[in-house]
Amino acid sequence: MAEKENTKLFSEFAPTTTQEWMDKITTDLKGADFNRKLVWRTNEGFDVQPFYRLENMVDLKNLDAYPGDFPYVRGNKKDNNNWFIRQDIVVKDIKEANEKALDVMQKGVDSLGFILDEKVDYTKSDIQALLNGIVLDCVEINFVCGCKAGKIISLVKELASEQGVDAANIYGGVDLDPLGYITLKGKFCCGTEEQVFDTVKDTVVSAQGMKSFKAIEVSGKNFNNAGSSIVEELGFSLAAGVEYLTQLTERGLSIDEVAPKIRFAFGTGSKYFMEVAKLRAARYLWSKIVKAYEPKSDCVCKMNIHAETSEWNKTIYDAEVNMLRTQTEAMSAVLGGVDSFTVKPYNEVKGETNAITERIARNQQILLKEEAHLGKVADPTGGSYYVEELTQSISEAAWNLFLEVQGKGGYVAALKEGFVQSTVVATAEARNKAIATRKENLLGTNIFPNFTEKMEKHICSCKLEAKDMKVEGAEVETLKLYRGAQPFEALRLKTDEFAMKNERPLVQMFPIGNLNMRKARAQFACNFFACAGFAVEDHNGFKTVEEGVKVCKDKNAKIVVVCSSDDEYATIAPEVFEALSKDAVVVVAGAPACAEDLKAKGITNFVHVKTNVLEELRRYQTELGI
Repeated sequence: MAEKENTKLFSEFAPTTTQEWMDKITTDLKGADFNRKLVWRTNEGFDVQPFYRLENMVDLKNLDAYPGDFPYVRGNKKDNNNWFIRQDIVVKDIKEANEKALDVMQKGVDSLGFILDEKVDYTKSDIQALLNGIVLDCVEINFVCGCKAGKIISLVKELASEQGVDAANIYGGVDLDPLGYITLKGKFCCGTEEQVFDTVKDTVVSAQGMKSFKAIEVSGKNFNNAGSSIVEELGFSLAAGVEYLTQLTERGLSIDEVAPKIRFAFGTGSKYFMEVAKLRAARYLWSKIVKAYEPKSDCVCKMNIHAETSEWNKTIYDAEVNMLRTQTEAMSAVLGGVDSFTVKPYNEVKGETNAITERIARNQQILLKEEAHLGKVADPTGGSYYVEELTQSISEAAWNLFLEVQGKGGYVAALKEGFVQSTVVATAEARNKAIATRKENLLGTNIFPNFTEKMEKHICSCKLEAKDMKVEGAEVETLKLYRGAQPFEALRLKTDEFAMKNERPLVQMFPIGNLNMRKARAQFACNFFACAGFAVEDHNGFKTVEEGVKVCKDKNAKIVVVCSSDDEYATIAPEVFEALSKDAVVVVAGAPACAEDLKAKGITNFVHVKTNVLEELRRYQTELGI
């Protein structure tokens, strides 16, 4: 049998140039502006193109880097992408916390995070009881303990010695982060600025000999959960990290002693590819920063990253949708190369976590590791034109912000000036507006809500407001943690509480005329008004205005939405308005060309894609006496 000649697949097809692609796109756009229609302007301040090609890679950096090699943009590991699956346990009762830890370790968790009570002065026997039955070098051990970090580290070392465990083999860390504390609470946690950094130094010294145990945690997740952009989360986190490097090296520690003791804790949001690129960019920039301090080894330049699912985009209404969010967030974090990750239970924002929802959260990571095998391949997104371009764009934008902070004297100086807070607040306000106008969507909240869901018990107002953690004697303005869904949730809860004592207001669709237009507009209007918790009813379509008017009156509709075509509105809408305006609020779905004529006839309510959904629904609530 003759040997087949080796030929390149699809060699009979001529390559398509970028210009040919652009010509085809221009034709399909039919005169529409390419940049306005297809180019995405991100919150991070740069543009994302609709497609990328090999030629876009020409000017990109680090394409020749390998996983596990400096500058670590492709990850800290050479031959795998493994990570720790972490679950946090709030320590209210030491025995119960220990039992829970032992239980979850049997169910796939290999990283424990013990959230200690700030008011309790833990003793050696307390920590011994908490870690009873846990072999310290077989699982990652973390403590959320704030200023108690130094003492906790000493106790862990003592217990390790008694177990016969080499402290160098203990993985984990504590969350000492006085910069995160002042950012959220307005002043340093334990004394003056000088005293605080002296305490940080002592904590780092106490962790010597524990090469895999972190003493400092830079809480980048605080920026994320205050509504920042990805660039702001990264830029300000780097600035905080450098503040620790500077303060501690000035106090006599070497960069080789300090840098390996720092861990970065990021929040992972729903911008899938952006989150992947964020982590790659973070490692790249941090490695360059640490390298400038002239360490003895490039290994010191590795960034250790713990991440957790963001709270900012989670919802109380239709909370099950949070599972979709946490799954994509976990996947993007893993692909980006985290060292450890926490998936928070989907109903945590409601304060209703239980064994089932915690199990689901664990399993979301276990599936990625054991069934999707995402821990097997180092830097699985490396070489993707899109991800590589995003990595560089985020790197450049975050670096510029970092330099701006350094130009103000560093993180503490920029915080005292109010620069950090004002920058994040400006972005958060822009995102709030985008959610209110549906330019940024929260599924189940400002778009496609669950029509049948009703909150039948009171929700604490604290869950629907920004969390102000400012303490007495605060010296700087603080960042407020909040969720983007809170204004819509407060809106909907207001209707639900009204309906507990009164009839729930009915919004009746009034579809008539052109079949396609009335269906599309009725669907839009149903989703629009359901966001406020109103009862919503659609209809297959009325043959006459009289038929529709009768149905609306029979059902005692409080709002009637006329759904038709632009051409038909000119005659139909005034008839409906005249027949129903004394009994209900009449609304027109869309922004027809005849809108001014309709307004002249008394029709002032219109809902369409450019409407500020939040403001309009608040107005309708007021009009209905809610």
